[in-house]
Amino acid sequence: MENLKISIVQTILHWENVDANLKHFDEKINSIIEQTDIIVLPEMFTTGFAVDRTTIAEEHGEKGLQWMIAKSKEKNAAITGSIAVKENGNLVNRLYWVEPSGKVLHYDKRHLFRMAGENNHFKAGQEKIIIEYKGWKICPLVCYDLRFPVWSRNKWKMVDGEMQAEYDVLLYVANWPEVRSYPWKQLLIARAIENQSFVIGVNRIGKDGNDFAHSGDSAVINPRGEVLTKLIAHQDAIESIEIKAEYLKEFRKVFPVGLDTDDFELK
Repeated sequence: MENLKISIVQTILHWENVDANLKHFDEKINSIIEQTDIIVLPEMFTTGFAVDRTTIAEEHGEKGLQWMIAKSKEKNAAITGSIAVKENGNLVNRLYWVEPSGKVLHYDKRHLFRMAGENNHFKAGQEKIIIEYKGWKICPLVCYDLRFPVWSRNKWKMVDGEMQAEYDVLLYVANWPEVRSYPWKQLLIARAIENQSFVIGVNRIGKDGNDFAHSGDSAVINPRGEVLTKLIAHQDAIESIEIKAEYLKEFRKVFPVGLDTDDFELK
């Protein structure tokens, strides 16, 4: 398990315009000159959060997914972000995880944002995924999932006298409006502290087609809840940051709070 370089992309989205967004993100990713391990894009990065326009959903997310596969191979980095996908007659807000090898994993958003009617048009996912990549275990979630600590909760076990966690990195992609930016920032910190993991939160900026403003406030936070980096609100930016494996291991060793967590079952 070596250190992991993560590039977070905070930018505008073109409302309901897949081609414009793919061109935009192509240019953004091409600007990342240094070698990186993971590139993180916002929620519904091909269309914006247009949940009541069901015609924008891609059949199996094919156009956006094929672009991700090609770009991941080109940059030799994993790429993740969510897309509105139509599958078997249902719409899902699907986070894709694509690796340079062509391997594709996905997670369907569990908590649908009813205040915008997402639950009226999309089907909720039922399972989390834990991705193993370069020795790290990563749990990707989507936007509104951040408000539900039980769903985000890490799990712990003892292996050969050493405490091991279900995941090391908790990752959120989002279209989180500026009016609720304070909860966004505080909940990212809370999830890092309670789960003793690194947390990555990537949010868009700019106004969407419903005239809601987004401030970004994308951040990377360490297991102590300390903000390692936070992108300037409303600023179009990309930042790459290295998270350190030894730091995580030592922190969990000297402060093994995971051993005292409560068991629970999700229903």
